[in-house]
Amino acid sequence: MPVEYSEIMIPVSELQLGMHVVRLDRSWTETDFLLQGFVIEDRDTIDSLVLQCKHVYIQGKSTFIKQQSFEKKPANKTNSSNSNQRYYTEMDRPPQGKKRVSYINKISTEHALPGARVAYIEAKSTVTNIMEGIRIGRMIDMNEARETVDHIVEGILQNKDALAWITKIKDKDAYTAEHSLNVSILAATFARHLGHDEADIKKIALGGLLHDVGKAKIPTELLNKEGRLSEEEFNTVKHHAVYGRNLLMAMPKRDHFVIDIAHSHHERIDGHGYPRKLNGSQIPYFAKVISIVDAYDAITSTRCYDKGRASMEALDIIYKSKGQQFDAELAVEFIKCIGIYPPGAIVELQTGEVGIVIATDEKNKLKPRVLLVLGCEKEKIQQKIVNLNLNVENEQGNVLKIKRELLNGSHGVRLEEFLKRGLLLAK
Repeated sequence: MPVEYSEIMIPVSELQLGMHVVRLDRSWTETDFLLQGFVIEDRDTIDSLVLQCKHVYIQGKSTFIKQQSFEKKPANKTNSSNSNQRYYTEMDRPPQGKKRVSYINKISTEHALPGARVAYIEAKSTVTNIMEGIRIGRMIDMNEARETVDHIVEGILQNKDALAWITKIKDKDAYTAEHSLNVSILAATFARHLGHDEADIKKIALGGLLHDVGKAKIPTELLNKEGRLSEEEFNTVKHHAVYGRNLLMAMPKRDHFVIDIAHSHHERIDGHGYPRKLNGSQIPYFAKVISIVDAYDAITSTRCYDKGRASMEALDIIYKSKGQQFDAELAVEFIKCIGIYPPGAIVELQTGEVGIVIATDEKNKLKPRVLLVLGCEKEKIQQKIVNLNLNVENEQGNVLKIKRELLNGSHGVRLEEFLKRGLLLAK
């Protein structure tokens, strides 16, 4: 049975509960629907659509099925000439109805890092240009954004750790552009973990790249303000979700999943989010994915009003917020994806030695591959890579185990300096 993923036009007479309506046969502003894209949960919604539209577009997994018409067949016609064509859809949410795709790293992290660093710098420049262009009235160059996402996804399918490693390097003076890029990278990494196919990974990565474009409409002095925002200022910043929706809706060719993400990534499962206070069943799936990644990168970043926290603390916050702020199932999967000690984490071993996590082992994330850079007394040593999963012992015969994660810059160890000097390639 042929399967494809696309927007499907169907008559309103064929609407069913559970379908995801992404587009109407007229402008949303000509109807009384508040949501741009929603899941049909009751008969009243179907009745409203029937009154206001002739057909709508549904997004999801479509299986084309021929069914016999229920209309009375003229006597001189054969059954085959009286069959009509109907579509049945499922929510486009793996692993429901989709086969999970399994991925493996095709190249090592050490070999992937130089190329990943170049790709990151180029992608960051693209995001910066997009944000600055919006501020002076230019439209978003979607072709450039898609090309950037293609490079990101290509790198992540080759090696899931290299680009994720670079997202650990933070520059608070370039937070907005850097954050959008980091969310794109981490969201694509998360989508790979969830078993999405490449097409879905690219959708999620594009949504992550553009989820905060509305912030280009917020005064920069407000975005960069040090200290806590007033209630009025916070309400202004919150409006970026609506600005983002409007910017993306104005594009000649609309990607509705990107619009959904920009509009809904601050909604909460418990209905206390913004801007529309949607509940869990009303929030688009891709927006639920991005909301978790968005929070994780924000928590681990040093901003003008808040100091970045360690990955483990961020994951603990996400876990405690599951079922309230975040989709519970996705939150647990994200924690599994990132792992306790993610690539780029600076860690202290129980022996006192300090190292940088290079790559994680999918079967044992407590024992990653680590680049040792400081000795037991925090002195500089000749760096070497050790695989903790092999129960490596130091010169005193102690098995090397991680004690805790450290913040970037601890004991003089700065990720950006190691990456800049290319020291990670040393054996």
